[in-house]
Amino acid sequence: MAKDAEKSTWKDFIWNSRTREFCGRTGSSWGLILLFYLVFYIFLAGMFCLTMYVMLQTLDDHKPTWQDRLGTPGMMIRPRGKAMEIAYNTTNTETWDMYIKTLDNFLSPYNNSLQAEKNEECIPDQYFVQADSGDVKNNPKRSCQFNRTFLEKCSGLDDHTYGYQAGKPCIIIKLNRVIGMLPGKDGQAPFVTCGAKRYKVGKDEWKEDSDKIGEVEYYPENGTFNLMYYPYYGKKAQVNYSQPLVAIKFLNITLNEDINIECRIISNNIPPGTVRDKFAGKVSFKLRINTKG
Repeated sequence: MAKDAEKSTWKDFIWNSRTREFCGRTGSSWGLILLFYLVFYIFLAGMFCLTMYVMLQTLDDHKPTWQDRLGTPGMMIRPRGKAMEIAYNTTNTETWDMYIKTLDNFLSPYNNSLQAEKNEECIPDQYFVQADSGDVKNNPKRSCQFNRTFLEKCSGLDDHTYGYQAGKPCIIIKLNRVIGMLPGKDGQAPFVTCGAKRYKVGKDEWKEDSDKIGEVEYYPENGTFNLMYYPYYGKKAQVNYSQPLVAIKFLNITLNEDINIECRIISNNIPPGTVRDKFAGKVSFKLRINTKG
């Protein structure tokens, strides 16, 4: 009898035919509670949409409203190999062919014909400032030409192997883009310098390969990032922007050995990078050129 009573009670809770209640509520009660939650969630959705709309009105499509300005922009190289190590054998084409393809792809947008079509010749050694007029945006903004021929022996035009076959490789360096950055003052443009990197060989012993790097050539002259390519205004505002490059060519580096190299940006208003960020204002890589099978 107790089991029958429990079963009857359970059935009555699901559907009580006498009171016409489903799960303890009448149809009108269920209707009111559903109507309440419908209105409640419509209100929440409306508040969310209104908040998003107001926030979007404060944003600029061409420039971040808030920007965490890095004191020292990062640097990167091409090609960079695995773990920032460039190693190949001059007698084995397959070992350096991938580096050639990387440089060809990277430099193809810098072909003189494309640059002449999209960008304009600017006045060197001065900033190319394109200010807005109050609320009137000066967009799209123009960009200066950086022609592939500026890289001279490292352009890949005269020597399609970029010196890799002859054991005199070229490395392309770029400075990361930072919106609005003016990387020099008093007309002094930043430039790149490369040398030996100190590395640890023992508990308290450090070493560097200064005597193994040999002579280095820079293109453009002095490894300079000309001021006319700054400031940078962002991808949407400056759609055809061509990032300036610096090429370094190793003319007589020691062969068949690992050489640790570090390149730095030198500027009178860019602070040196910190130890915590190994790419801030500098880039380190290892270069090994083998001539033995």
